[in-house]
Amino acid sequence: MRRELIKSKIEEILGSLKLVEENLQEDFETFQSLGLIKDGIYKRIEFAIQNVMDICAILNSDLKLRMPEKEEDVFEGLVGAGILPREMANKLRLMKGFRNILVHHYGRINDELAFETLREHLDGIYEFVELVEKFLEGQK
Repeated sequence: MRRELIKSKIEEILGSLKLVEENLQEDFETFQSLGLIKDGIYKRIEFAIQNVMDICAILNSDLKLRMPEKEEDVFEGLVGAGILPREMANKLRLMKGFRNILVHHYGRINDELAFETLREHLDGIYEFVELVEKFLEGQK
């Protein structure tokens, strides 16, 4: 298993989340007025979520869990192998959807919805990291 690559991606996720948390404002009005800082927050979250997706793909591939027909099938392989609980797979689907909005609709992002998503769901990324780290510990 590409343990070092996964650990590197976890470090990138945590670094991005730290920057987001340092710059994410308490209220929407201030967040909306951040300009380039807000855009940087969006890019860092996009980067963190992409790294989450990459880790899922690496685990699925290295453990030969299942050949995914679509990207979401990677989550099912991890659930089936007992690496992720179903609830986390559902959170990952939502994260992937949010990432897609950031990537493909960058100029038309609903800042209020994005702000609420960031305030409410950053913990899901930390939870994912903890689950992966726990899994890696058990693979020694």
